[in-house]
Amino acid sequence: MKINLASLIALASLAAFPAQAESLVDGSVEDGKAKALTCTACHGPEGNSSSALWPNIAGQNASYIQAQLKAFKDGSRVDPLMSSQAMLLSDEDMADLAVYFESLPGAAQAVADASLVARGEALYRGGNTQTGAAACMACHGPTGRGNPAALYPALQGQHSAYTAKQLNAYADGTRETDGKPRIMRDIAARLSKEDIEAVASYVQGLR
Repeated sequence: MKINLASLIALASLAAFPAQAESLVDGSVEDGKAKALTCTACHGPEGNSSSALWPNIAGQNASYIQAQLKAFKDGSRVDPLMSSQAMLLSDEDMADLAVYFESLPGAAQAVADASLVARGEALYRGGNTQTGAAACMACHGPTGRGNPAALYPALQGQHSAYTAKQLNAYADGTRETDGKPRIMRDIAARLSKEDIEAVASYVQGLR
């Protein structure tokens, strides 16, 4: 059986899904709450966005939030809104915001399209054996809680439109924050538009 590098790396992380007792980021929830007013304009007062194109960040792993804020600030990830906001943040601000949003309850949503559940679940749990795309579950966990230590984000309850947008960005190379060995870019490039729509819809309903 032929196993690609992305699959090996993904499978190596399977044991890391117990809930984190404590945040991996040293920040203050109370200070983060006080600093989060600007964030709530897009991400909602409790970290759950009313726009499907802006991510829910309530319950997201603090280590991942912190890493993405740093990426927006240093230019390795670019977004017209987030890049300008991140430029104003200190390392302490990022840590405080990260642990605050991690402490909030994530959104509970239904799948975006019930007709895509079977295909989406098959891709999430088993990947696409024909194209060699690894299973999402290997890195993001059976219920989409992610892996904070490895900086793999929680996906459960995320807007399907946002997830699809990010997968397409990885696929076309406009998002490069997966670093080396390009795990997300390689996996996303092996997914068809229909695959991306299906798995994104399924992810929205995970809890």
